[in-house]
Amino acid sequence: MNKITELFNIKYPIIQGGMIWNSGYKLASAVSNSGGLGLIGAGSMYPDVLREHIQKCKKATDKPFGVNVPMLYPNIEEIMNIIVEEGVKIVFTSAGNPKTWTAFLKEKGITVVHVVSSSKFALKAQEAGVDAVVAEGFEAGGHNGREESTTLTLIPMVREKIQIPLIAAGGIATGKAMLATMILGADGVQVGSRFAASFESSAHENFKQTIVDLEEGGTQVTLKELAPVRLIKNKFYQDVQNLYAKGPSVEDLKTLLGRARAKRGMFEGDLVEGELEIGQVSGLIHEIKSVAAIVDDMISEFEEAKKTIVTF
Repeated sequence: MNKITELFNIKYPIIQGGMIWNSGYKLASAVSNSGGLGLIGAGSMYPDVLREHIQKCKKATDKPFGVNVPMLYPNIEEIMNIIVEEGVKIVFTSAGNPKTWTAFLKEKGITVVHVVSSSKFALKAQEAGVDAVVAEGFEAGGHNGREESTTLTLIPMVREKIQIPLIAAGGIATGKAMLATMILGADGVQVGSRFAASFESSAHENFKQTIVDLEEGGTQVTLKELAPVRLIKNKFYQDVQNLYAKGPSVEDLKTLLGRARAKRGMFEGDLVEGELEIGQVSGLIHEIKSVAAIVDDMISEFEEAKKTIVTF
């Protein structure tokens, strides 16, 4: 047992990232059934769809699972009420002030974790009363921190500042990376990109295959004026870069982004005009696998790596 397995009552300190368009109940329940903590990604779900996924997840696993809620969500009150009504016991919040909802959730007996990209925000989350924080490095896919701190530096800096359990995220797809972050002070890891390329991920097959085919340097963070996001370098990404060359306004960028661009890419499989969010670690992902195989691989590699730590 460690702090994270104890906090969530799970076998392994592996948390699945609550990724939009990837993290439906099939992925969340598969991760929970494999000994980790599965998260339903509420960020791409209307309230009634979220309720349906929570209910299906409860039927698909008798293990703990949670919901990831980006606090920029327009129907946030409705989402939080559904989470309470459906008896969800674990909530990960991101993209907002942890003070806003932590007390409300804690009063309902819910374990709260907040995602941060700096030690400053980790401290604020601790002060807000969260049970743990996820510190996400710049390697991560999707929405990203403005500080550009990488996981290797971020984890020990956050560890210095907080007393509550710490989960490392960003660039973690292997047992060796899991061990490395835990040596640096993390109590567990959150894994996104590796689970996006699983059979149980709700992403489109085109997107999953693109993750597998990506090589080193295939992603870049852009759109910092709106919200920094790491994208695959497809035509849409190139259109963004071409617009930047003209010195665009924020409105120009918003117009290009339009609506439902991420859904179009990751869920509907439009590899040309879609927004394709994935982490740098995609260069290490070479095949689509079952969640059970991914977790088994990580744990066995973690145990093997522990035996090979160099001593002088």
